[in-house]
Amino acid sequence: MPITVQTTAPAKIPPRPQIRRSQPSAGLLNAIQALGASFKGEAGISVRDIDEGWVVAWEGDSPRPQQSVSKLWVAIAVMDAVDRGRMSLADPVTVTRSDLTLFHQPIRALVGKNGYTTTVGALLGGAMTRSDNTCNDVLLWRVGGPAAINRMLADKAVAGVKFGPGERQLQARTAGLEWQPEWAGGWGFLKARAAMTYEARDKALRRYLAAPLDGASANGITLGLSLLAQGKLLSRRSTASLLTLMRSSKTGPLRLKSGLRPGWTLAHKTGTGQDLGNLSTGYNDVGLLVAPDGHRYAVAVMIASTRQPIPVRMRLMGDVTRAVVAAADR
Repeated sequence: MPITVQTTAPAKIPPRPQIRRSQPSAGLLNAIQALGASFKGEAGISVRDIDEGWVVAWEGDSPRPQQSVSKLWVAIAVMDAVDRGRMSLADPVTVTRSDLTLFHQPIRALVGKNGYTTTVGALLGGAMTRSDNTCNDVLLWRVGGPAAINRMLADKAVAGVKFGPGERQLQARTAGLEWQPEWAGGWGFLKARAAMTYEARDKALRRYLAAPLDGASANGITLGLSLLAQGKLLSRRSTASLLTLMRSSKTGPLRLKSGLRPGWTLAHKTGTGQDLGNLSTGYNDVGLLVAPDGHRYAVAVMIASTRQPIPVRMRLMGDVTRAVVAAADR
């Protein structure tokens, strides 16, 4: 698919110290096209200049698996509830064994037979900085579940993004299974998946990739990030708090972040899906890239599927960041 360029009316912002283009540079256009065309796999790339309004994208409108990128929308829903006085970050929450999910969930070690009492704020920190699946799922249901997240996305005009059924159902269905409550926190899911034939898993995974339950386009992701950065989704205080968490993320240090130069910052959220053989799915990184002079870009690299090794995938992401930085410095 050819590269696309979109232009929207620029947001009203304070004057910047450097003169910026109202259109992307030819260098950036060529770089994104080359990166997208040369990558062996199904990938979408979107770079959105938040302050000028233009978008450069490669396969930017096709829905792709978000995986843990979708934790961003749960976090926004939580902070929106805080802004509306319906919730406080200090509210106590007791996480029980029945709340446990699967895959990456560091909080699991703290949940004993009587549960583990923490706060909304601590769960949000675990979800956004460590991508803890249980922290995120507990918050998801506290704000009303998947339907509430999808309503929020529609109400706030975040087009091109769909929220899935929650971590447990999403991962189970991706593997061709239905979630069983007794699997919470244990090895039941992994055992059930291991007992499946390769053909059954392959069929289920291809069905998921064809129509991801948590599908979002790269352009939809950067639209949401742009609205967040512009203060159109949350209050100023909540926006700052969420971006601070995203800048503190411990995941994906060699993805988008690997392309940073001194003075540049990245507030981001990664996502990683299931593998089958040498096929990897949902390998993503999205974030807000800020130049030393304060100019802002929303960036999304969404790899739906590939057989390329991890270093090659990470290199693609770092190269996208490097392309944005190089274009801004010219």
